[in-house]
Amino acid sequence: MSTFEQTTTPLRTTRPGSDGEHQVQRRMGTAERADRFYAEQVLDRLNPRMREFVTRQEMFFLATADRHGECDNTFRAGPPGFLHVLDDVTLAYPEYRGNGIHASLGNIEENPHVGVLLVDFLRDRIGLHVNGRAAIVADEDMRRAHSTLAVDPVPGRRALVWVVITVEEAYIHCAKHIPHLQRIPAGGAGRSWGTDDLKRKGGDFFGAAADAPARGPFLPPPRANAATWRAEAERALARAARRDPDAGTRGTGAQNFSGWFHRSTPS
Repeated sequence: MSTFEQTTTPLRTTRPGSDGEHQVQRRMGTAERADRFYAEQVLDRLNPRMREFVTRQEMFFLATADRHGECDNTFRAGPPGFLHVLDDVTLAYPEYRGNGIHASLGNIEENPHVGVLLVDFLRDRIGLHVNGRAAIVADEDMRRAHSTLAVDPVPGRRALVWVVITVEEAYIHCAKHIPHLQRIPAGGAGRSWGTDDLKRKGGDFFGAAADAPARGPFLPPPRANAATWRAEAERALARAARRDPDAGTRGTGAQNFSGWFHRSTPS
């Protein structure tokens, strides 16, 4: 083995990135350029400038995948500092009720690997990638461990759980194609944090509900309408009454139970 091979082989076994990207680099002839990027730009922690960058961001993109590798990418936003820097290898952010799907949390439950992309469109026009492993932590446990975390007073913005990310890789996303945006004054009541108003949440902007019949397997099973539920409930009550006619008179001062859907006759 040559001296060159002796000095470079151990480094190759610890290169950042996946086996797949290394194979593509060799096929595309970019391995040497990639090695320079790995050596000069990829850290296994957040340095002081990265930590300062994170604390003033108001949004990030989160990539997750389930145990089968099926991917999901989503957007998170909040006031500056909502993505908390706990130390140079730990980030944390709160998860709220959302639409009830909890796709990201569900993926993390199966597969802890996550990718975070923060992009500053307003000032520095630069991005930061953070890859690592995530864990779901109950709000009370998080506040017990970190007593300085503020409690958000806005309804709908109180954390259900927290996602804690252990940093494994942190590196720059170049500014070359990041658009430079400008902030505009918020109009009206500002952001509708935690709202359940369908219109304020965006409504059916993409017309998915109108295309529902074409979605096939993504449709939920059909639900009975109110009249069907009422009839079924009344039949169940009638069967119960036939089996145990005294069921409605048990207990202190109990009156005959006429059913949840009983409609009194106007006098």
